[in-house]
Amino acid sequence: MQRIGVFVCHCGTNIAATVDVRAVAEALQHEPGVVISTEYQYMCSEAGQNLIKDAIRDHALTGIVICSCSPRMHEATFRKTAAAAGLNPYMVEIANIREQVSWIHKDIPAATEKAIVLGRAAIAKVHLNAPLKAGESPVVKRALVIGGGIAGIQTALDIADAGFEVDIVEKEPTIGGKMTQLDKTFPTLDCAACILTPKMVDCAQHEKINIYSYSEVSEVKGFVGNFRVTIKKKARYVDELKCTGCGLCTEKCPQKKVPNAFNLGLDNRRAVYIPFAQAVPKVATIDADYCTMLKTGKCGVCAKVCTAGAIDYQQKDTFVEREYGAIVVATGFNPIKLDAYEEYAYSQSKDVITSLELERLMNAAGPNGGTLLRPSDKTHPHTIVFVQCVGSRCDDSKGKSYCSKICCMYTAKHAMLIREKYPDTEVYVFYIDVRTPGKNFDEFYRRAVEEYGVHYIKGMVGKVLPEPDGTLTVRASDLLSNEQLRIKADLVVLAAAIEPDKSARPLATMLTASMDTNDFFTEAHPKLRPVESPTAGIFLSGACQGPKDIPETVSQAGAAAAKVIGLLAKDKLTCNPCVAKSDELLCNGCSSCEKVCPYGAITYVDKEFRGPNRTTLLRRVASVNEAVCQGCGACTVACPSGAMDLKGFTNSQIMAEVDAICK
Repeated sequence: MQRIGVFVCHCGTNIAATVDVRAVAEALQHEPGVVISTEYQYMCSEAGQNLIKDAIRDHALTGIVICSCSPRMHEATFRKTAAAAGLNPYMVEIANIREQVSWIHKDIPAATEKAIVLGRAAIAKVHLNAPLKAGESPVVKRALVIGGGIAGIQTALDIADAGFEVDIVEKEPTIGGKMTQLDKTFPTLDCAACILTPKMVDCAQHEKINIYSYSEVSEVKGFVGNFRVTIKKKARYVDELKCTGCGLCTEKCPQKKVPNAFNLGLDNRRAVYIPFAQAVPKVATIDADYCTMLKTGKCGVCAKVCTAGAIDYQQKDTFVEREYGAIVVATGFNPIKLDAYEEYAYSQSKDVITSLELERLMNAAGPNGGTLLRPSDKTHPHTIVFVQCVGSRCDDSKGKSYCSKICCMYTAKHAMLIREKYPDTEVYVFYIDVRTPGKNFDEFYRRAVEEYGVHYIKGMVGKVLPEPDGTLTVRASDLLSNEQLRIKADLVVLAAAIEPDKSARPLATMLTASMDTNDFFTEAHPKLRPVESPTAGIFLSGACQGPKDIPETVSQAGAAAAKVIGLLAKDKLTCNPCVAKSDELLCNGCSSCEKVCPYGAITYVDKEFRGPNRTTLLRRVASVNEAVCQGCGACTVACPSGAMDLKGFTNSQIMAEVDAICK
């Protein structure tokens, strides 16, 4: 017979304001097996934990129930408390009466009754709990960073500087990400390339960093400390070891009319190309969609002029399998497509552009050599209108409900740079709200208004109309003066919302990582574990977790690196003992559990069983590798014969909880 102790937490007024804590403790005192039931204001405090330890010793408790907040918050805390008092830590159950009761109920009697029911269910489970012992697994001393933007670069550098091997996988031919396309950065207006390029070079030259450019992650298996990752190296039809980056092939290629993706299609490049001058690695890539030789077998100019003999038209995709102890996701973001915003005439006029396209037009390495010219006729624009929140903070059916966070600041940056370089240009900014939530950000915005004379207008742009003379008529409302405005503009710039990269969703599936409804990766806890995924060993860096500017991205990259270093510094990890087990007498060898296991922990073996008349039967049964199993429970649901069960969460335990709730 179990001797159970129940400890009900007030959590200040978080629980006690809605739940009659004393009534809960008194009601649970009368449950079978309960020898002590008490309440305390802060059970997770040192005094509260000492109360639990003393009760375990004084009452010879064999199991405890903590009625408090979510087990995600303090289950580890209370398990350590139990272990310190000599009780097996897996004889601890948490009844969540904060998130599941007090935070969602207003009526005290109803909330109190529900808290009692949840406590009763936890007690019923403890009766069937059995002591469990955690095993150990080794840690592979190598990290994988998926994404080579500023987030991935900073994370990799920090991990490598701590002495651990790091691989960066970047889907583009070069690392650098979106920051390589920027001209200046806010709030200091310093050169983006001047900040980023040295870090890119550091990555390439670091003895602990290996860069897989023009590559993608195609498969992930394993678990924290022991991930097995398959990396697909896409054929670039150029031997990376031979190519010197001289650029002769990019000059001689006869196929000149390929849209330049790096300049967002604002100019053309050739079929063989190096994305930009500071590319890392500085290796040419042949675009198979436009290369005449690869499509028709006729041409071969680049191979003829390449003195290094690096061109290889027969090159195929290759796959590399590596093992890692930790994985960092740094897949970045993209501006949303503006197909649904025809009121702004984005597809009708070349002079309606996005903010990122403006970055390329203003960049010295851009299509105009740093001179701001209208895309339509290459003339200097004298009136420019910026439209904020295009696709942000709007109906989900059309755009994104969230604020993209960086738009207000980069628009202020653009406006200041334009006014500084072209004082004859009038700049108008239509906004809903101006949001400047960083250090010196508000002062930066005020400079745009007060020092540079940018016209900020609180209002919405209703329509942009292309005119026969090549100008644009902007129809808008000024909410402060309650006037309707018509502005003749030469250029309209749309601050498009940002969204996670399209690779994020399939990658999350491979990693078994959580995502929110907007396809941003979900952190384990927004306050206490902001750079960790709920999936152990998976860490988050940069805009894959939510919209961020460069300073915040670099900060999070450093935090993610610190977590990875802490993990890789360990020789062994404690395994979760709540793993699957197979009842070999019930197993019929159907393979259902093996197919749904995301970790590859289940295999099948042939075992001998004693049959009728003492005959020996050979049967195929499931076998669980407990070092690999992560206790997700998918196999227990899929098993048609009920042979698969989960230690710590057995079918009988779950049903006992259900019976207690329905009692």
